[in-house]
Amino acid sequence: MCKLPFAFAASALSLILLSGCSTTTPTPQIDVTATSEYQMLQRQLAEAKLSGARTVELENELSRLQRQGNSSSLLPPNPKAGECYARVVIPAKYQTTTETVQVKEPSVRIETTDPVYKWVEKRVLATEASTRLEVVPATYKTVTETIVISEPSERLERIPATYKMKTEKILVSPARTEWKKGTGPIQKVDAATGEIMCLVDIPAQYQTVTNRVVDTPESVRKVVIPGETKTITRKVLDQAASTRTIVIPETYQTVKVRELVKPAGQTTIAIPGETGTVTKTAMVADSYLEWRSILCETNTTPDVIRRLQSALEREGHNPGPIDGVFGARTLDAVTNYQKANKLPSGQLTIGTLRKLGVQ
Repeated sequence: MCKLPFAFAASALSLILLSGCSTTTPTPQIDVTATSEYQMLQRQLAEAKLSGARTVELENELSRLQRQGNSSSLLPPNPKAGECYARVVIPAKYQTTTETVQVKEPSVRIETTDPVYKWVEKRVLATEASTRLEVVPATYKTVTETIVISEPSERLERIPATYKMKTEKILVSPARTEWKKGTGPIQKVDAATGEIMCLVDIPAQYQTVTNRVVDTPESVRKVVIPGETKTITRKVLDQAASTRTIVIPETYQTVKVRELVKPAGQTTIAIPGETGTVTKTAMVADSYLEWRSILCETNTTPDVIRRLQSALEREGHNPGPIDGVFGARTLDAVTNYQKANKLPSGQLTIGTLRKLGVQ
């Protein structure tokens, strides 16, 4: 491996692919034309050309196999003594073509003309004739009348007996004669002498008594009970409620209305189609790896790095300080410049330096 005389950053070293210094040992080559894949593609290419089909894809694939065969060696081909080499990414190739395409199909446009109106006054029916039912309420009057509360009737009335006091003499004992012992000049002195007996008249005896006696006996009499009436005043129905039909005539009003003078119309207008030019970019060759000469100790000095940094800065890619040190920021600026100009990337190639004008 080459020993570089200037300071590379650790991040820059990690991005370096296979690289090496030149030797005089011849590089063995692989004959890809002898492979079955290459021969099959050649046959397909020939058949495509005979049939008039597209052959760009087949030609690109054959070119890719040839490049792989040329770059499949572990050492760079045709090296020069004292130079460093590395396998870098050769960007894909694109081809730009233009063609005329139909941008807009022919069509038609329909234009509509608005209808024309005018304002006119018209007498129009506002409400139609109709009928409605109207209720005539009932009427009442006041009357005075005598009503019977109770009918005449009869009842039997008991007349109790009346009494009076009556005084009379009543015989207590009738008049009689009664023997009573008497006295005389000669009284009975012993049993041999006679007893004096006198026959005495005893008058009748009376007693005066007062008794309560019936004056008039108890009796029953018929009493007539007259009927009872009452005079009242009340409201009575004079005429019952009824309905009558009321006719409501129609009404009219004058209004302004829009009247169609001319109806809307349609006109068909043909619109021609439009064509345009379209630019298409198609890949005609894939990217691949290839040995290229890069910066190494035989062709690099801090002054070269400073000039590289100045050139990158002029091209709008910030390399960091212009200090002659190939650091991470300088490597990023180189990579961005290579991609922007479609240059082989992955290493600082001699071709990149020439593109920047750095000797």
